[in-house]
Amino acid sequence: MRIIRSDEITKAVAELCVKANCYLNSDIREALERGTETEKSDVSRTVLKNLIKNANIAANKEVPICQDTGMAVFFIEVGNEVLVEGKTITEAVNDGVAKGYTDGYLRKSVVADPLNRKNTGDNTPAVIHYEFVKGSNIKITFAPKGFGSENKSALRMLNPSDGLDGVIDFVIETVRRAGANPCPPMVIGVGIGGTMDKCAQLAKKALTRDIDSRNESPFYAELEDKLLERINKLGIGPQGMGGTTTCLGVNIEIFPTHIAGLPVAVNVNCHATRHAVAVL
Repeated sequence: MRIIRSDEITKAVAELCVKANCYLNSDIREALERGTETEKSDVSRTVLKNLIKNANIAANKEVPICQDTGMAVFFIEVGNEVLVEGKTITEAVNDGVAKGYTDGYLRKSVVADPLNRKNTGDNTPAVIHYEFVKGSNIKITFAPKGFGSENKSALRMLNPSDGLDGVIDFVIETVRRAGANPCPPMVIGVGIGGTMDKCAQLAKKALTRDIDSRNESPFYAELEDKLLERINKLGIGPQGMGGTTTCLGVNIEIFPTHIAGLPVAVNVNCHATRHAVAVL
């Protein structure tokens, strides 16, 4: 049995908060750079260049890529041969979020009650999804989620008879309605299957995958490509300025579901699609 102290988790989480919010991931940067070469609109090419320039400034000065540093979302894999000593993992993660957002001068955007709206002051509590796996490590994936994009996400309980066409139509409809609001070019996470809550989680988790990865199933990998092509034909373009670069990537995650259901969730994300990983 391997022992990991809770303060190690807190330290790692605090570092992830700053890293994810201040440094653009390489897969996103490369996609934006490709867009400056393939985008047909002169105005939108300039927008893409400005997004890259913004990311460079953020990295050089270690300041946030975006003023909305998001609600803290975590996917944590806990090995069955790990014992956490001290505080619970949840307590340690929230301590790390509080430290990272405070020491890193990141905007605190969380209210303690959804209707009374009083700010918690340290961006806690985090939203944490746990998975228990074999091994002696803890893998922490942090994905801060801004609500300009989160607010444009959607979930629909389709009928099995709606089939593939129903899934495609719902994804395209959701992106079309989102328009310029999520700060495109977007990254789209799609969850299919499970229950209402499970498919929403899948869509969120899909956004933690690099956009140059593909679903392991050839069928769903092909669907990712098809949706990306369809979305980029909508003409929304970078920051809503029109053009051919509305979306940088579509990632799909699936799960078995009930014979009577076809749940589908679309989690819309901005061009930055921030996420960072630490393994303890």
